[in-house]
Amino acid sequence: MSLTDLPYAADAESPLTIEELSVLRRQFEKEVKEDDVTTQTKFNYAWGLIKSRRKNEQQLGVRLLAERRRECLYYLALGHFKLGEYTHARDYNDQLLQREPNNLQAQSLKKLIEDKLNREGLMGAMIMSGVVGAIAIGGLYIASLFKDKRK
Repeated sequence: MSLTDLPYAADAESPLTIEELSVLRRQFEKEVKEDDVTTQTKFNYAWGLIKSRRKNEQQLGVRLLAERRRECLYYLALGHFKLGEYTHARDYNDQLLQREPNNLQAQSLKKLIEDKLNREGLMGAMIMSGVVGAIAIGGLYIASLFKDKRK
């Protein structure tokens, strides 16, 4: 698969069936026992894991792909995106875009990542302003109590 034939991020949301993932797992484990894991088998199993709804399987998929970092930047970005690790996803995706600035899938994923990071930043700012506001109101309330006691 060439980098121009990459699936879009939405494809990561379509998990394999238990049977399909089991076939990939058995092939991978067979090749591990034979000490001859092919790149394609490792990749297929890792991608199947990333598509999973189970976080521990997604994490294993990311670890397997990290071993093939250069060839798997897009899939690493997708895996970290699914795990909610948006800064890692952005880092991998940016590395791919440095190599292939016109890659439409990576450009699409970049927008998704930026949207998530912006939302998280906005939520963090709202939470912090709420905390600061609560502290200020509490401080004013306490000050008014001391002022009332002085009278």
